[in-house]
Amino acid sequence: MKHLSLIAFLLFTSLSFAQSSFNSDSFIVGRNDIETTTFETDSTANALVIYEYGNSYIDKDSYTLKTEIKRKIKILNREGFESATEKIYLYKDNRRKEKVTKIFATTYNVKNGTVIKTDLKPEDIFEEAYNDKYTIIKFTLPNIQEGSVFTYSYLLESPYIYKYYPWNFQDEIPKLYSEYHTSIPGNYEYNIKLVGTQKLDSSDSKIVKNCLSAFNGASADCANTTYIMKNIPAFVAEEYMTTKSNYLSRLEYELKVFRGFDGTIDNITKTWKDADNELQSDGNIGTQLRKSTGLKDEVTSMLSDKINPLVVAKDIYKYVQDHYVWNGDYKLFNEVSIKNLIKTKSGKVSEINILLHNILEENNIEVKPVLLSTRDNGFITTLYPVISDFNYLIVQATIDGETYLLDATDPYLSFGQLPFRCLNQYGRLLDFKNGSDWISIDAKPSSSIQYRVDLKVNDEMVSGNVKAKYLGYNALDRKKTYFKNQSMYIDQIADHQSEITVSAHDIITQEKNSEEFNETFHVEINDNNTNNELIYINPFIYKFFDHNPFKLQQRTYPIDFGYKQSYLYSVQIDLGGNYEVVEMPKQLNRKLPNNGGDLILTSTVLDEKLVVYFKLNFTEPLYDPIYYGTLKVYIDKVLDIQKNSLVVLKKK
Repeated sequence: MKHLSLIAFLLFTSLSFAQSSFNSDSFIVGRNDIETTTFETDSTANALVIYEYGNSYIDKDSYTLKTEIKRKIKILNREGFESATEKIYLYKDNRRKEKVTKIFATTYNVKNGTVIKTDLKPEDIFEEAYNDKYTIIKFTLPNIQEGSVFTYSYLLESPYIYKYYPWNFQDEIPKLYSEYHTSIPGNYEYNIKLVGTQKLDSSDSKIVKNCLSAFNGASADCANTTYIMKNIPAFVAEEYMTTKSNYLSRLEYELKVFRGFDGTIDNITKTWKDADNELQSDGNIGTQLRKSTGLKDEVTSMLSDKINPLVVAKDIYKYVQDHYVWNGDYKLFNEVSIKNLIKTKSGKVSEINILLHNILEENNIEVKPVLLSTRDNGFITTLYPVISDFNYLIVQATIDGETYLLDATDPYLSFGQLPFRCLNQYGRLLDFKNGSDWISIDAKPSSSIQYRVDLKVNDEMVSGNVKAKYLGYNALDRKKTYFKNQSMYIDQIADHQSEITVSAHDIITQEKNSEEFNETFHVEINDNNTNNELIYINPFIYKFFDHNPFKLQQRTYPIDFGYKQSYLYSVQIDLGGNYEVVEMPKQLNRKLPNNGGDLILTSTVLDEKLVVYFKLNFTEPLYDPIYYGTLKVYIDKVLDIQKNSLVVLKKK
């Protein structure tokens, strides 16, 4: 009886545990999958991948790449209904195209204790044109409700074997289990990389003999590999990051070498020496870089100082900014023509910057082109050349031993400043004589926001003057707003802080491409609380943050500001000999680990003046995820300082 009781207890415990968990071991839908209504690991999740399976192999008869896909997904609430729509993107060109077959999908619900199955009908599968390169196959699971579980499977067939099917382990909803099988013949050699921060739980490989054969009796062995990842958190995008494709955990493949059964060898992935040679002869890059502009006389006539090379370079840079307009097109390797740009005055990024390169070179400035990938385009593969990773071209100029990275597509950029979209860590400096090399893409000049506030207190009001200075990318934003519509800019400044009245607004900056933006104005504080004896003032009449951009409990990808940033605020309150300080903000001095930044707040009274000084400084453009919690706390503290700092004055 004791043994029976123990068995019964263990069975009950096992059943109780099973009833509170999902079956992530198989594609089969169990009652527990349907009846379990919460996912305790992530209470914010709206849907959940319980199980997914992929299997990619080269078909021995058709020599096409085939991929089997299976997924089992749980809908946790109504916000998760969008996960019940599947979109399959199929690539095509003028000769070949991908296709999908064997689409099967079923929704499972429980009604009155009975499991109800609803199958997807063939007429509910739709095909749409996406663009000239892709077609979309789309279907939505039927009878979706809160708590539904659905499964779907299909077979992809692709003639493009050079691009082995990539596998996304991570997505915008969490996953309990993801398994991917690959079978790669020995005559196909791929560069394989695991992207993202999540780690594989296991990966196992074995060799299968004679998996692929040819008409001439030749054959190849296959490397069969299984990759498994479990308990994968949802990827949640947040401010201060590059494109999410940089961080989603996945496997990617790039064909490196193909060995034909007839003995031929095709090196698909080139060396950088090979890539340099191809770029040098490319009609859209190398050929254009050697083109004469025919603008020598016109440019020479507008130079303000023909002897000073830095002045020459700045004049040429401004000339290109002022005379040529970027049409919004990137297209690095498609119909690039500086001749057409000179004629129409409008062109692609590469056309404008190649023209800048060529004019600088014609005026004896040492220049080289730099290829890069923008923040939205993703990181560049640095281990081997993948030319398709690049989508942008800028210019490096070397003058008196100093290097400057230049982009003339924006008339508001200062000399040596790149558009924010370019701040993506690395670029490839092309040197067709000595070989190309990687360089860091650093933001210059430094960026900051600085307010200097001088206030005076009297019986009727608190008023004074403000001097504001913006540097670097902060200046860029202000310049664009101001020079595009000056009257609207002044109105926005006046309305920005409802508790103050702004007058005598003066913009000191006159040039669109100045490194700084400076302005001054007179302010009157409207909401300072007073009674018969005390005056209450929040000294932070201008605020740097209106919310904390860091909201996640944990962030697994870097905090990428793009550039170093500092915030400075000083306010001097003239007491006029009539008031004394009863209360002022408490001192604060904190530092980020490894000199990553600091947060300082001081308050002092000197010569009948109260001075409050605030500084927030980020000394790095990029922070590791381990700093996320600290940065989150720092911004919370800044918000608290801005909102709750208090100066209390008492009339003498």
